[in-house]
Amino acid sequence: MKFGIILETKEPEKAWNAFRFANTALKKEHEVKMFLMGEAVECENIDHPRFKVKEEMSKFKELTGELLACGTCLKSRLLDETSSCPISTMDDCVKVVEWADKMVTF
Repeated sequence: MKFGIILETKEPEKAWNAFRFANTALKKEHEVKMFLMGEAVECENIDHPRFKVKEEMSKFKELTGELLACGTCLKSRLLDETSSCPISTMDDCVKVVEWADKMVTF
């Protein structure tokens, strides 16, 4: 199955759970594409002792999940594209929705 995930928060526990869900789906041999929107584009900067978002993001990349980040949201926060969060557009977000069998939002 193809899972599309839209993450819209940088709240540590929710972001952590979104990546844990994505990683579990990838381990079960599903395809996963995740689109970071709004404050979620700041996920790489989450540093929390219990909810280790960076670790889950690294696992996501290792498991070959596809991660996209809203370019407008990055620019509005004066953030640059990174290797784990390439700049994407709303057109790319629509493509994820069209591609997915199921969509999940966090």
